Amino acid sequence: MTGFLNIYKLSGKSSAAVVGRVKWLLRTPCGHMGTLDPLAEGVLPVGVGNATRLFDHFLSKKKRYTARFRFGATTDTLDAEGEVTAGGRIPSAEEVAGALPAFLGEIEQIPPRYSAVSVGGRRGYELARKGVEFEIAPKRVVIDEFRLAEQTAPDEYEFTIVCGGGTYVRALVRDLAAALGTQGYMTYLRRDASGVFTAETAVPLEALTPENVRGYLIPTETVLPFPVLDCADERIFHGVTVPVAAEDGVYKLYRGGEFYGLARAEGGFARAEKKLC
Repeated sequence: MTGFLNIYKLSGKSSAAVVGRVKWLLRTPCGHMGTLDPLAEGVLPVGVGNATRLFDHFLSKKKRYTARFRFGATTDTLDAEGEVTAGGRIPSAEEVAGALPAFLGEIEQIPPRYSAVSVGGRRGYELARKGVEFEIAPKRVVIDEFRLAEQTAPDEYEFTIVCGGGTYVRALVRDLAAALGTQGYMTYLRRDASGVFTAETAVPLEALTPENVRGYLIPTETVLPFPVLDCADERIFHGVTVPVAAEDGVYKLYRGGEFYGLARAEGGFARAEKKLC
C-alpha cells in the first residue's frame, strides 16, 4: 500500500499523534511531510508506505498559512502556549503593513529556541525546557508573500503567508516585532496548503475509520509534477543506467502501464532513482 492522505490536523494534537493514528488505521508504515506545531491546525500530508521516500521532495514545497500575531508582549515559545517574558508597544496597522516588504524574498532566519531544530544532536526544545543556554545558526528561507489581512483585536493582526519549506512562522513574528521596536508572539496558525495538498480537500483525522481510510488514499503519481519518461529499456528497472532521448531532470517511470517510481535523466542517460510502487 502506498500513497498519501491529506489530513486536516486540529489544534492541540501533535503531528506524531496524527501519524500514529494513521499507522494504526492502515497497519502500514507512515510519515508526515513537514511538522505542524501542536498549537496549529490545517494541512498535514501523510505519506503511506513507500511514499515516505518522497519526504525531501515535499518538505521543499511552498506552504500557505493564515497566522495571527499579538503585539505588546511575547512568550518564551513565541506562541500562546508559552510564558509571557516581556512587553512592548502596539504598532498601528499602517506601521505593520509598511514593515512587511523587508521580509519578502530570500531572508536569513534564526529558528525559535523551542523548535525541533538539532543543536549538537539534541532538539532545541529539549535544551530550552532544561534551561540550557545554546546558540542556533541562522538559515536561509524564502518568503513569497507576507500580507496583512486584517486587524482582529486592538493588539492583534491576521496575516497571509506563503513561504518555502523550513520557514518558522513563529520566528517571523519575533523578527517583525523587533523591526517595529516591540515584542510579539503567535496566537493562531493554520496551514492552508502544503504543495498540492490544500485545506479544502483535506479530511479530518477524526473522520477516518478502518473501513473508509483506503478510500481517501491519494495515488502517489497523481501528486508528482514530473513528466513521464519514455523508456522501453527494461534494464532501468534493474539498476542499470540506460540511454534515453530526454532532457535532464526528474521523471515519473512506468512499467507495464503501472507506476513504478522516479527516474533521473542526465546527459542523455537515465537511471531509476526511487521505487515507489
